[in-house]
Amino acid sequence: MSTFSAKPAEVEKKWVIIDASGLVVGRLASIVALRLRGKHRATFTPHVDTGDNVIVINAEKVVFTGNKLKNKKYYWHTGYPGGIKERTAGNILGGRFPNRVIEKAVERMLPRGPLGRQQLSNLRVYPGAEHPHTAQQPQTLDVGALNKKNVRS
Repeated sequence: MSTFSAKPAEVEKKWVIIDASGLVVGRLASIVALRLRGKHRATFTPHVDTGDNVIVINAEKVVFTGNKLKNKKYYWHTGYPGGIKERTAGNILGGRFPNRVIEKAVERMLPRGPLGRQQLSNLRVYPGAEHPHTAQQPQTLDVGALNKKNVRS
């Protein structure tokens, strides 16, 4: 008996849509990362992109637990001496690109390298309820129903 190994041509990708309104960021990101990697399938192969295409809508309505909204900081460096900058999670959610909170959380849960970057390209995050992927007929995944801790009111 030999171990099954999926080939990239054999992988059949599905489209999944997740409504993020009221969901906890970390719990949502872990489920999205699991779907992007393909670990929810029996045919998971570590070196092949076997994951689904994931659409996340209402990204501006996600919630943080505790004091993370004002205490959690995102850092970046400008490249100049002393050029480290920071922004809180509340500032990002209230700013122009609230979808970046989910994108960063998922990106940090995926493996670093070419395969992780390829899997991250299968993620689409939109701040509102509108998305241009209706032609793909995505299936709805109710993350709030998976566990009661996933939702905060």
